[in-house]
Amino acid sequence: MTTATPELLTVPEVMTQLKLGRTKVYDLIRTRRLVSIKVDGCRRIPDNAVRDFIRHQMGEAA
Repeated sequence: MTTATPELLTVPEVMTQLKLGRTKVYDLIRTRRLVSIKVDGCRRIPDNAVRDFIRHQMGEAA
């Protein structure tokens, strides 16, 4: 079984997807509500982490 490697998004790309500012995205990363990794000092967020975050937020709103 093969699994697709998640696409790694930049902070500005996540800002656009979530319609949030830079500070808020970094706050979500800092509080571990949004999973991220560092690649040579650059912060990257897997696309599935953004989907998981949205799914979790929708679950809390229900």
